[in-house]
Amino acid sequence: MIQSRKGLRSTHSDDQSGSHDLRQSLLFAGLACAFVAIVGFGGCNQGATSQDVMAKVNGSKILRSEVDKSYSSQIAGSPQKPTAAEEEALRLQILLHLVDVQLHLQQAEKLGVVATDDEVDGKLSQLKAGDTQEEFANRLKSQNITEADLKQDIRRNMTIEKLLNKEIGSKVTISDKDISTYYNEHKPEFNLIEPRYHIAHIQVQIGQAAETGGKAQTEAQARQKIQSIYNRLESGEEFGAVASQWSEDPNSSHNGGDLGTLPESTLKATDPLTRDAILKLKPGQYSTIISVTNPNDRQMMGFRIVKLVGKEAAGQRDLNDPAVQQWIRNQLLQQRTNLLRAAYDEVLRDKAEIHNYFAEQVMKTTTAQK
Repeated sequence: MIQSRKGLRSTHSDDQSGSHDLRQSLLFAGLACAFVAIVGFGGCNQGATSQDVMAKVNGSKILRSEVDKSYSSQIAGSPQKPTAAEEEALRLQILLHLVDVQLHLQQAEKLGVVATDDEVDGKLSQLKAGDTQEEFANRLKSQNITEADLKQDIRRNMTIEKLLNKEIGSKVTISDKDISTYYNEHKPEFNLIEPRYHIAHIQVQIGQAAETGGKAQTEAQARQKIQSIYNRLESGEEFGAVASQWSEDPNSSHNGGDLGTLPESTLKATDPLTRDAILKLKPGQYSTIISVTNPNDRQMMGFRIVKLVGKEAAGQRDLNDPAVQQWIRNQLLQQRTNLLRAAYDEVLRDKAEIHNYFAEQVMKTTTAQK
């Protein structure tokens, strides 16, 4: 997957886990015709022929062109063309997602929940921050999308997020008793056998094509960029914000460079320069610029700056520890939200009239080949 220099994050609450570069944010962009500000979530292109319609959700059509656009966006920049079977499977996956999205949008319309123009424009401005108009246009082009696609996706995702917050998020509560019960039932899990280090980093890579998001192509360019990033930190800019905007690690940039918590044994197994830098830091401090090399051939791969977010000593964690309470709260919140979301989606499907013509076609084709 080609990653842009600065990942554009989807606002859909279900996309938190994952990726957030521009193409991933717009993986399923082009959902349905024009997205009207107040109403008009369904009923697109009524003149489409039956061959153009891949599915219907309560009478609203999901067109082949919508699936094609999402498919093209998803495979943009892929080094290898999918096989026929892989392409068919991916198109079916996209279509199933679009069916669920259409269900959510129809429900949002019924409840009068919608993202406003000001909210959409505000989010778009955030995504453009730090780029010139030309840089932003190039990143859109590399993902086979337009700015209109992006705005449509933002409006759709923000609308669904509002719907889920209203229907699910507002109904999930975690009490002090819930936290205490969880702790007592999982107490051994809070006994650390070795120290743990909470790490974040900012990474700049060597050898990346500039057109894939402005990443440095040469060691000199990478060194210049990491120095510029270090200067930003030294001038007082917040580490997470700088990482989100400038780090070239697609797995952590969307999360402010956060790499999570590592046990001491894992930390000792990492590359010596990074390990030594982390061990010298106090919580809240960040390192100087560290060179990153390939352990096999010792070739330069890039540069990084690491931050020690926090450190936990070995031993039993007490329930009175605010970090323990917050971790348990987040864990329970995620569990209950996931359960309610699964139940909510199933209820929407049960009440809906859904016809998936493409799935029927796949079944017929498979059967005919036997």
